[in-house]
Amino acid sequence: MNGAESLVATLVESGIDTCFSNPGTSEMHFVAATDKIEGMQPILCLFEGVVTGAADGYGRMKGTPAATLLHLGPGLANGLANLHNARRASTPIVNIVGDHATYHGQYDAPLTSDIIGFAKPVSGWIHSSVSAKTVAADGARAVAASMEGQGQIATLILPADTAWNEAQGPARPLPRPVLPAADPRDIDLAAKALKAAENPILYISGDGLYGEGLEHAGRIAEATGARLMCPTSTPRRERGAGRVHVQPLPYFGELIEKKLVGVDTLVVAGAKPPVSFFAYPGKASWLTPEGCEIIYAAHSHDNITASLAALAEAVGAAKSPTRRNEKKTEMPSNADALDQFSVGKAIAHLLPEGAIISDEANTSAAGPHRACSTAAPHDWLSLMGGSIGQGLPLATGAAVACPDRKTICLHGDGGAMYTVQSLWTQAREKLDVTTIIFSNKSYAILNVEFERVGVGAPGERALSQLDLTNPELDWVKISEGMGVPASRAETLKDFKAQFEHSMHNSGPHLIEVVL
Repeated sequence: MNGAESLVATLVESGIDTCFSNPGTSEMHFVAATDKIEGMQPILCLFEGVVTGAADGYGRMKGTPAATLLHLGPGLANGLANLHNARRASTPIVNIVGDHATYHGQYDAPLTSDIIGFAKPVSGWIHSSVSAKTVAADGARAVAASMEGQGQIATLILPADTAWNEAQGPARPLPRPVLPAADPRDIDLAAKALKAAENPILYISGDGLYGEGLEHAGRIAEATGARLMCPTSTPRRERGAGRVHVQPLPYFGELIEKKLVGVDTLVVAGAKPPVSFFAYPGKASWLTPEGCEIIYAAHSHDNITASLAALAEAVGAAKSPTRRNEKKTEMPSNADALDQFSVGKAIAHLLPEGAIISDEANTSAAGPHRACSTAAPHDWLSLMGGSIGQGLPLATGAAVACPDRKTICLHGDGGAMYTVQSLWTQAREKLDVTTIIFSNKSYAILNVEFERVGVGAPGERALSQLDLTNPELDWVKISEGMGVPASRAETLKDFKAQFEHSMHNSGPHLIEVVL
């Protein structure tokens, strides 16, 4: 057994059975090992940003890591944007990054680079193997490291000779790190603050937004009268009928300030106090109202669900929340205009129970987000970290993690071009993903931001950098060229029929909504 085979065997024994892959010469022994070691499913992605974004979607839904396989420093660099998003989502991922053989680095070959330097900003744990004899143990450490806290990226660098030299065999899996229990002092302080406050908010993220954590948050809100809110973007949120309602903050800072007017207490569990996405001339960056007390019931490294459970008991909450979203959807009329709001209503009405929605619709997101709050119960995955090009690969990874559930990707046309290769992987793996492209032929959010930063009206040359025409993108041809059946909706009647057909059939499909 060589080093690569010992590593793959260790990953499998440690619970990793999926590897999103874009390999090169240095990784060929790892690739060969997936033939020899049973239990690892390799999934080829045609761009490293798809590899890393898919691993993010997989980890968010599974709660355990997938592996990636990346080619040297440049391959890792191509995947950094979605690793940035995954870091912001606290997603567990085990990056395997190939490197030149240990003795080859001295010759400064063309692909030699500072892999640790590339990996450091997005990784919570980094190690470069030095011997085939230790590769397996390094892999076990990487898996355990990826699951520290709420989850993080563990990057294991695999020099080619440590992959091809003889190894001792696989290493035993290491125990999953245990999150610390709630600090009774923090819980007591938060409970007292909620009881004394006149206008409190319970501000949650992480696993406080799904499963038992969300139930406990609902109990606390009902017992104390606190508003239940979350950040604008969250890694995973359970929404829809029967679920406790959580209000996300708006995107723009001045709208957040309006939402928080008069708030005297902000009890935080697994989130950070709200700040503006960007700095703007004359606008605030720190958005918590002056005089508002911030109390941490749970930090991001704590067991958020356990902390919320303890806080619910401390405030004398009922055993189960009674206020839940009711299912209330209405199919829009065929005579309605085709826009994000009518499309959102149609999606909500036809959405199957248990669906997963990957949202990178940006300026077209408000309609679907609003309508789906009372749709069938579903999971909502947001763009974390703000780096666009995440929605398509995120949906791809989520569909791999949950093959028995419908996955819907809502995407703007500009951002979708960043990682359009995701469609090819969806076709190859026959993933049940329906992609909806809101085709407004523009980087629409940048038109808004151009005005907000105070530089006046854009001229011809400025507008040319925000416009997606000349030539126009043909999403039906792009999708079909990647192997995914596609259709174009130019009326609401078109969209309703196309989306309903997709919801009643399995496999990938793309709908271009012409706005």
